[in-house]
Amino acid sequence: MACCGRGLCCQCCCSEGDTSTPEELTILGETREDEDEILPRKDYESLDYDRCINEPFLEVLEGLDNKKARKYEAIKWILVFAIGVSTGLVRFGVSLTCASAVEECSESGCLALSLLELLALNVMFVFISSVLVLVEPVAAGSGIPEIKSYLNGVKIPGIVRLRTFICKVTGVLFAVAGGLFVGKEGPMIHSGAIIGAGLPQFQSITFKKIRFHFPYFRSDRDKRDFVSAGAAAGVAAAFGAPIGGTLFSLEEGSSFWNQALTWKVLFCSMSATFTLNFFRSGINFNKWGSFQLPGLLNFGEFKCVDGDKTCHLWTAVDLAFFVLMGMAGGLLGALFNCINKRLAKYRMRNVHPKARFIRVLESLLVCMVTTLVIFVASVTLGECRDLVSPNNNTSTQGSVNEEVNSTIRRFFCYNNTYNDMATLFFNPQEVAIHQLFHQNATFSPVTLSLFFVLYFFLSCWTYGVSVPSGLFVPSLLCGASLGRLVANVLKINFHMQIYSGTFALIGAAAFLGGVVRMTISLTVILIESTNEITYGLPIMITLMVAKWTGDFFNKGIYDIHIHLKGVPLLEWETEVEMDKLTASDIMVPNLTYVYPHTRIQSLVSILRTTVYHAFPVVTENRDNEKEFMKGNILISNNIKFKKSSVLTRAGEQRRRCQSMKSYPSSELRNVCAEQTAVEPAEEGQDILQQMLERRHVPYPNLYPDQSPSEEWSMEERFRPLTFHGLILRSQLVNLLIRGVCYAENQSSASQPRLSHSEMTEDYPRFPDIHDLDLALLNPRMIVDVTPYMNPCPYTVSPNTRVSQVFNLFRTMGLRHLPVVNAVGEIVGIITRHNLTHEFLVAKLRQHYITI
Repeated sequence: MACCGRGLCCQCCCSEGDTSTPEELTILGETREDEDEILPRKDYESLDYDRCINEPFLEVLEGLDNKKARKYEAIKWILVFAIGVSTGLVRFGVSLTCASAVEECSESGCLALSLLELLALNVMFVFISSVLVLVEPVAAGSGIPEIKSYLNGVKIPGIVRLRTFICKVTGVLFAVAGGLFVGKEGPMIHSGAIIGAGLPQFQSITFKKIRFHFPYFRSDRDKRDFVSAGAAAGVAAAFGAPIGGTLFSLEEGSSFWNQALTWKVLFCSMSATFTLNFFRSGINFNKWGSFQLPGLLNFGEFKCVDGDKTCHLWTAVDLAFFVLMGMAGGLLGALFNCINKRLAKYRMRNVHPKARFIRVLESLLVCMVTTLVIFVASVTLGECRDLVSPNNNTSTQGSVNEEVNSTIRRFFCYNNTYNDMATLFFNPQEVAIHQLFHQNATFSPVTLSLFFVLYFFLSCWTYGVSVPSGLFVPSLLCGASLGRLVANVLKINFHMQIYSGTFALIGAAAFLGGVVRMTISLTVILIESTNEITYGLPIMITLMVAKWTGDFFNKGIYDIHIHLKGVPLLEWETEVEMDKLTASDIMVPNLTYVYPHTRIQSLVSILRTTVYHAFPVVTENRDNEKEFMKGNILISNNIKFKKSSVLTRAGEQRRRCQSMKSYPSSELRNVCAEQTAVEPAEEGQDILQQMLERRHVPYPNLYPDQSPSEEWSMEERFRPLTFHGLILRSQLVNLLIRGVCYAENQSSASQPRLSHSEMTEDYPRFPDIHDLDLALLNPRMIVDVTPYMNPCPYTVSPNTRVSQVFNLFRTMGLRHLPVVNAVGEIVGIITRHNLTHEFLVAKLRQHYITI
């Protein structure tokens, strides 16, 4: 909110020669009126999936035997099970609360008494939901774009906090009860991810008293695995689809995956599904352990009436209509996404920069318009349709029809008739979907058409307001009405013998696929929700056609909102033409680095004047190093470390020969004697070092405890640097706060040592450099960072093609990728922002201009 005033000023001054770039405006949460391009923001941090193999971590590995490893794995399985059970319990609580709120409203007559009473009730619920979003703005929306970004490796502030969980779960209850066209499945996926992130940590930032000593899983690597399991459990509990939830987590988010993670995520999804099923079956049917309600959204059983030989769920002829419906779903989904994107941009320019209560007013406006449309459409546009009696059906089909008929709304219709428009509008969305799938009585084509149009635009307007809102169920309901309309036309006008519920299901899949562009996971989710494997082929074909059609116009709704937020998301792979670029074309050559032994004053200066989250640990290559070492212990320590870390083939062979001398074999001893005879006379003489000294001219006499200065010349700033490892900002701050240093007249061995648990104790909120009390530090003290740096990070050659760099960075979940030349010198570094599509396109454009 601190940017609001500046945002208004920028908009007013744009016509007077505003020079702000689109990227700068995006960082401020703004866009130009005439600028459609939004560049990725650089204030998003990346997560690091790669392990830091430093000395404290190696000490942990040394003390880890098979017994402790099995204990560690057992704890992880227990936590995975706990995440699944907790997610299932949360889903059960949400479903129970929403159902009771709607039921109480119906029993009190609020739907029939007056429009004012209905308005007052809905406005009150939506107001509460919107205020909760003001408390935690990240709780707005479905949360799936944010979780997808997190699993892709981008840290979204506050996305997995306990306060977000409370606001999200409570807010979606009131948003659904307030009559908005939103679903609770998306927010429940987000809440499952929060449970997965928070439960293994045994601490809370919101409630600081919740803090237990639990040293395990204190890394981005473990946390992302648990978030994957929690998100999958959310999908599994929402739809009763554990396999679909596992595939959702794989398809939509996680960049790194392995067999062990797949098994854990599936186990977590199963736990969530059966926990929810156990409690719902016991509460609703008083049959504990019967497992009759697997998910919150139950599509019911698709089955023909026994004895009806002409009935079939679908035939090969119907596939042609399914393909056409997939194309229509893709077109309508693209239109939905286009309109919603323009609405989101309008909110970014005109709603978000203003006072926060304006967002609440927008939510209340949407609520009032939705309520008016529902009420007026049901009263004036609904038709009275004859109610089909279930007496002539078999017991199984009759029970289904009785359940469906019990949820119809008569609404001024009498004599065994019902109001078809009110039945769709004045029922919970899940019940309306069930009606379209299984109601034998026909809905009027005019009613279905009007319902689709009204629901399409209202749900599009609603998605993006300041309330927790999902999109799965509204899209399913909107598509189901379209599919039922197609079935009615084919039945009435063409007299075709078709199963209306199948067309409603295919319509729902087509529209949802056109909006979210999911294929594999959505296919399995719908198959598991219907419990009908024969629908696998038509659903898969429909979703593929819908995705291909929609992708021709724009991206999926979640990718659009990720782009609007400026999140530097990495796709699955780069375009072929990007291989015209190499790592040297996209890297950042202007580095801020530290030395193996650095004074505290230099570290504080670097940390306070830069925003980088990692620093290369380097040593300089100088002429006459022996003379340069005299009289300065700091410089001497750095040069000695460089010499000891340079590995040559001759030195490695000498080391192996020394170990061979202990063998009894005379042949090995003879080999060692031959190798010893050819050792160089001067101790410490290094072939690689000689090569480096011959190729470098003398450089200015700069002490290695000096920070890079703007006054340095190009030769001084970009002099050759031997790369030794990477150290994170959080690690440097931790070392300074804990006083890990030694005096100049002491040996580096006197420096205090930190354990791995002490290094990760403050995860994930590490202290900031500005929290450091400089009065407690001696600026002339020296810090030896070598035990805590990562000496073996992934590196690439400057000539590596962009596709190889991209695959390595994304697959391994990296945060920083150093570029090292053939002689071990670091020449640049690559981060996530250097691999975004927008950055690569700009570099490719420069490449063409250069050619």
